[in-house]
Amino acid sequence: MESIDLTKKYYRIREVSELIDVPASTLRYWESMFPKLRPRRNAKGTRYYTPADVETLQQIRYLVHDKGLKIDAAIQQMRIGPDTVATKARAIERLEKIRAQLISLRDSLTRLKA
Repeated sequence: MESIDLTKKYYRIREVSELIDVPASTLRYWESMFPKLRPRRNAKGTRYYTPADVETLQQIRYLVHDKGLKIDAAIQQMRIGPDTVATKARAIERLEKIRAQLISLRDSLTRLKA
């Protein structure tokens, strides 16, 4: 999981797809399955996701892809404790950053020895 800079007011589905590394078709499916996820649409039907929508999608991705839950279990988790899911996802994100930094340090030390 990677930290995403959410500075824009709205994001199109293609941008969100690239940000969280999930196909647009999966985002559309999740939209139909998770009641909390309701992006705005213009007259042509183009979806516009808010930063809050993107964070919700990150939580869903964490539950489905990282944790390996089935959609029904992920829906239940989001209904019961979305704050808990967000906290765990942020903790994993921080740990992954620390791991990457440690690997970089290890590699630097290995090069110095050689």
